[in-house]
Amino acid sequence: MSAPRLGGWRLAGLVFVFLWFFIGGIAHFAALETEMRIVPPYIPWPMAAVLVSGGFELLGAAGLLWRRTRRAAGIGLFLLTLAVTPVHVYMLQVPEQFDLPYALLVARLPMQLALLALIAWSTATPRRRRGLFR
Repeated sequence: MSAPRLGGWRLAGLVFVFLWFFIGGIAHFAALETEMRIVPPYIPWPMAAVLVSGGFELLGAAGLLWRRTRRAAGIGLFLLTLAVTPVHVYMLQVPEQFDLPYALLVARLPMQLALLALIAWSTATPRRRRGLFR
Protein backbone atom coordinates (compact mmCIF):
# COMPACT_ATOMS: atom_id res chain seq x y z
CA MET A 1 0.00 0.00 0.00
CA SER A 2 1.24 3.48 -0.72
CA ALA A 3 1.50 6.20 1.89
CA PRO A 4 -1.39 8.67 2.09
CA ARG A 5 -0.95 11.86 0.12
CA LEU A 6 -1.22 15.37 1.46
CA GLY A 7 -4.49 17.14 0.67
CA GLY A 8 -4.44 20.51 -1.05
CA TRP A 9 -4.98 22.60 2.09
CA ARG A 10 -2.46 20.63 4.12
CA LEU A 11 0.08 21.00 1.31
CA ALA A 12 -0.58 24.76 1.22
CA GLY A 13 -0.04 24.89 4.99
CA LEU A 14 3.16 22.93 4.67
CA VAL A 15 4.44 25.27 1.94
CA PHE A 16 3.65 28.26 4.16
CA VAL A 17 5.48 26.72 7.14
CA PHE A 18 8.46 25.84 4.92
CA LEU A 19 8.69 29.38 3.52
CA TRP A 20 8.22 30.95 6.97
CA PHE A 21 11.15 29.08 8.45
CA PHE A 22 13.35 29.03 5.34
CA ILE A 23 13.11 32.80 4.87
CA GLY A 24 13.27 33.39 8.62
CA GLY A 25 16.35 31.20 8.93
CA ILE A 26 18.12 33.10 6.17
CA ALA A 27 17.16 36.39 7.86
CA HIS A 28 18.95 35.27 11.02
CA PHE A 29 22.21 35.27 9.06
CA ALA A 30 21.54 38.08 6.58
CA ALA A 31 20.23 40.53 9.22
CA LEU A 32 22.24 39.32 12.20
CA GLU A 33 22.50 42.71 13.93
CA THR A 34 18.76 43.36 13.58
CA GLU A 35 17.92 39.90 14.89
CA MET A 36 20.29 40.35 17.84
CA ARG A 37 18.46 43.56 18.88
CA ILE A 38 15.28 41.64 19.68
CA VAL A 39 16.97 39.05 21.92
CA PRO A 40 15.98 39.78 25.53
CA PRO A 41 18.92 41.01 27.63
CA TYR A 42 18.59 38.12 30.09
CA ILE A 43 19.56 35.64 27.34
CA PRO A 44 23.35 35.27 27.28
CA TRP A 45 25.27 35.33 24.02
CA PRO A 46 22.66 36.92 21.74
CA MET A 47 24.72 36.30 18.61
CA ALA A 48 24.96 32.59 19.36
CA ALA A 49 21.22 32.47 20.15
CA VAL A 50 20.39 34.07 16.79
CA LEU A 51 22.78 31.88 14.80
CA VAL A 52 21.70 28.65 16.48
CA SER A 53 17.99 29.41 16.15
CA GLY A 54 18.49 30.42 12.51
CA GLY A 55 20.35 27.19 11.85
CA PHE A 56 17.55 25.19 13.45
CA GLU A 57 14.98 27.07 11.36
CA LEU A 58 16.84 26.12 8.17
CA LEU A 59 17.28 22.49 9.29
CA GLY A 60 13.61 22.28 10.19
CA ALA A 61 12.55 23.76 6.86
CA ALA A 62 14.74 21.25 5.03
CA GLY A 63 13.28 18.42 7.11
CA LEU A 64 9.79 19.35 5.92
CA LEU A 65 10.72 18.45 2.35
CA TRP A 66 10.91 14.69 2.95
CA ARG A 67 7.99 12.62 4.15
CA ARG A 68 10.25 10.49 6.38
CA THR A 69 11.58 13.51 8.31
CA ARG A 70 8.51 15.78 8.11
CA ARG A 71 6.94 14.81 11.44
CA ALA A 72 10.22 15.15 13.36
CA ALA A 73 10.90 18.49 11.66
CA GLY A 74 7.41 19.65 12.59
CA ILE A 75 7.94 18.73 16.23
CA GLY A 76 11.30 20.52 16.21
CA LEU A 77 9.86 23.65 14.61
CA PHE A 78 6.94 23.60 17.06
CA LEU A 79 9.36 23.47 20.01
CA LEU A 80 11.58 26.13 18.46
CA THR A 81 8.57 28.40 18.00
CA LEU A 82 7.70 27.94 21.68
CA ALA A 83 11.31 28.62 22.65
CA VAL A 84 11.43 31.99 20.85
CA THR A 85 8.14 33.23 22.31
CA PRO A 86 9.99 35.22 25.04
CA VAL A 87 11.30 37.45 22.23
CA HIS A 88 7.74 38.53 21.43
CA VAL A 89 6.95 39.13 25.10
CA TYR A 90 10.15 41.16 25.51
CA MET A 91 9.29 43.32 22.51
CA LEU A 92 5.89 44.02 24.07
CA GLN A 93 7.55 45.03 27.35
CA VAL A 94 9.82 47.61 25.70
CA PRO A 95 8.04 48.64 22.50
CA GLU A 96 9.82 51.98 22.37
CA GLN A 97 13.04 50.15 21.47
CA PHE A 98 11.57 48.87 18.22
CA ASP A 99 10.42 50.75 15.17
CA LEU A 100 7.20 48.77 14.84
CA PRO A 101 3.58 49.70 15.47
CA TYR A 102 2.45 48.56 18.90
CA ALA A 103 -0.59 46.84 17.37
CA LEU A 104 1.76 44.65 15.34
CA LEU A 105 3.70 43.69 18.46
CA VAL A 106 0.43 42.74 20.16
CA ALA A 107 -0.75 40.79 17.11
CA ARG A 108 2.42 38.69 17.10
CA LEU A 109 1.29 36.59 20.06
CA PRO A 110 -1.98 35.33 18.52
CA MET A 111 -0.09 34.93 15.24
CA GLN A 112 2.38 32.76 17.16
CA LEU A 113 -0.51 30.56 18.33
CA ALA A 114 -1.83 30.30 14.77
CA LEU A 115 1.65 29.36 13.53
CA LEU A 116 1.91 26.65 16.19
CA ALA A 117 -1.45 25.23 15.11
CA LEU A 118 -0.45 25.34 11.45
CA ILE A 119 2.85 23.57 12.15
CA ALA A 120 1.09 20.83 14.12
CA TRP A 121 -1.66 20.34 11.54
CA SER A 122 0.41 20.52 8.37
CA THR A 123 3.17 18.20 9.59
CA ALA A 124 0.92 15.57 11.17
CA THR A 125 0.94 12.23 9.43
CA PRO A 126 -2.19 12.06 7.28
CA ARG A 127 -4.55 9.25 8.20
CA ARG A 128 -5.46 6.64 5.67
CA ARG A 129 -9.05 6.81 4.54
CA ARG A 130 -11.08 3.75 5.33
CA GLY A 131 -14.48 2.66 4.24
CA LEU A 132 -16.39 2.17 1.05
CA PHE A 133 -15.69 5.52 -0.60
CA ARG A 134 -11.96 5.99 -0.25
